[in-house]
This record gives sequence, C-alpha cells and structure tokens, in this order.
Amino acid sequence: MDRLAFNAAAYINESRLARQMTMNEISNVSTAGFKRSFESTMRPIEAKGPGWDSRLQPQGVNTDYINMTPGTMMVTGRDLDINMNGMAVLGVTGRDGTLAFTRRGDLKINPTGVLETGTGSIVRGESGGPITIPPGFRVNINNDGTVYAINPAQTGVVQPVLIDRLMLRDAAQAKLERREDGLYQVAAKPLGTDLPASQTLLSVTPKALEGSNVNPMGIMVKMMEQSRSFEQAVNVMKQSKDLDAAGSTMMKPT
Repeated sequence: MDRLAFNAAAYINESRLARQMTMNEISNVSTAGFKRSFESTMRPIEAKGPGWDSRLQPQGVNTDYINMTPGTMMVTGRDLDINMNGMAVLGVTGRDGTLAFTRRGDLKINPTGVLETGTGSIVRGESGGPITIPPGFRVNINNDGTVYAINPAQTGVVQPVLIDRLMLRDAAQAKLERREDGLYQVAAKPLGTDLPASQTLLSVTPKALEGSNVNPMGIMVKMMEQSRSFEQAVNVMKQSKDLDAAGSTMMKPT
C-alpha cells in the first residue's frame, strides 16, 4: 500500500508543470500572436535502490517547442498592426539585449520614436538595429515588411520616406522554444542565435492581427482531464490510508 500511495503522490508531483502550462494557455486564449507550445506525457521509470527490483514510478516527459500553427487573422484597420503570414517570425530585442523572435504584431511607437511590440520589445530592422520613426510622422507598413513614414504636414504630393524593413525570418525548418520573457529563441542554441537565411519570400498583412492558436474547447477538455486525474490520484492515496488503518485495526489484540 505504501508503494501505491507513493506512486500516486509521484504522479501528482510530476504532472504539476502540465497543469501550470494548461492554465497559462487558458489565460492567453485572447492574446494576439500567442502560440501554444507545451506538451506533456507520463512514462514509467525503474526506481533504483534497496527493495523490489520491479519498482516503477511515473515520470513526466515535457517538451516546449513552439507550435507554429497560424491563429485566426483579425482585421483591425490600425496602421501599426501586422499579421505575419506563413511561418514568418519578427526579430526583436529581448529584455537582456539579445535577439529574439515573436509572432505578436500589435506594434506601437514609444516616446523616443522607436518601434516596439505591445509588450515593449524593440522591433529590429533588416540591418539588426532598432527602427526609429521621425517625430510626428505617420507609419505605413507594406506587405513585404518595408516601413515607410509619411509627414502629415507635407504639402502637395506626399512622398513616403523609406525607414527600414522589418527583420522577418522563416521558422518553417527551425525549432523554436519559449524564453523566460515569453519571446522565442532557436532551440538548443545560445541566446541571440539568428535563424538561417531563407529563399522564401516572407510577407505580412498590414492592418490585421493574428489571434491565439489555442483552441478554447480543446484546452478546456484538457483541463478537465487533468482535474479528474488529480482527483483519482488523491483518492488512491486516501484509500491506501484507509486500508492501512483497517489492517492495523485487525492486528490489534482483542
């Protein structure tokens, strides 16, 4: 009975990360550009040490590779919103100053004139530096990722000024994993590693955003399955305790 209770407790402990990530996905169902990534399963492993040679206990097997399945595109009409088409990702600067990637396209101009994402990550241009917009200029982003600025005070024929081109990279042949700040990095590579050059013509859809690729119904079903598995493990521990108590009662002298 002790081994039964121990295995149930080990299952609860090993599955805690899966429950945490499920709640994280639920909280990001409506987050623009959010990509689900976490997958978890259980496997039995042999417990080494004194005792029975056949002792097995559950162990969680987790992966955290970004699922690049596109989310639903939402037309917003906002000049600074972009939807990255295909498997394209946008190069940004993380909090630690290194290169990172994102699918979040709700861009904005900060007080210093630098283009950044909705979470404050600085957007990089094709040259690798930040994209700076002249004060008072209006931004126009083309399908190929080129960024133009227009002076509203200009008279006559308006001449857009080319500022830079968004750093777009193709993630179709690469594995990405989530960083601590929520951005993406190349899996099994040092922080700041760039994606290799691609011959694929990358593009964006201006004035639109990509929604989260989390399936609300699917993630709710997963949460209910995890909740039932947790309850079953707790019941196993409770029943083991009751059986031990009953056995102890039977062995008491009369």
